[in-house]
Amino acid sequence: MKPINEYIEHTILKPDATFKDVEKVIQEALEYNFLGVCINPNHVKEAKPLLENSNTKLVTVVNFPLANNTIDTILLQTGRALIDGAQEIDTVINLAELKNKNYEKVTYDIKRTKELCGEYVLKVILETDLLTKEEIEIACKCAVDAGANCVKTSTGFVKGGVGAKVEDVKLMYDIVSPHGLFVKASGGIKDYAKAKALVEAGAMRLGTSSGVEIIMGENK
Repeated sequence: MKPINEYIEHTILKPDATFKDVEKVIQEALEYNFLGVCINPNHVKEAKPLLENSNTKLVTVVNFPLANNTIDTILLQTGRALIDGAQEIDTVINLAELKNKNYEKVTYDIKRTKELCGEYVLKVILETDLLTKEEIEIACKCAVDAGANCVKTSTGFVKGGVGAKVEDVKLMYDIVSPHGLFVKASGGIKDYAKAKALVEAGAMRLGTSSGVEIIMGENK
């Protein structure tokens, strides 16, 4: 296992996050050499210069957090984010169509988004708190078929949700890793013990707003 900082996408996605809040997260990410920062799209353009000449990736979200946008809107959001400087895109899967068993539409939306991303990494958020194990499996297969780069557990916005669970990460890893996709665990990752368990289950990325606390726990 690599040092824990090399897995962390230091995250601030609160709806009331100001750019001052984002700057603080970026400063922490640079100080601790986190793998990335994940921020709302309205801050991407301003954030880009702060991360130039660093190894920390600039990540943003689309179709977030409710997964209720049309594909045209998702593509518009994605294109704007890439123009503004995002290096990776996290999109929420079409949850309604997944529940409707319209898997062709689920796959289509991911595929169109990935086509626009091109060589940029596309991560697909499954929102595992709202899915059965069977639906998690199907969602993973849709992401594979669509050519995505990664499947991610959660937005962190489900009221009462647990977020990333070890058993879900392992299930996702077992399905997608043979096809070259990786897993991002996100939601409820507050300490080093939880972070380490998720990495051991197969997570290659950890989306968390508690990156500094996790680092402190590793060093105890």
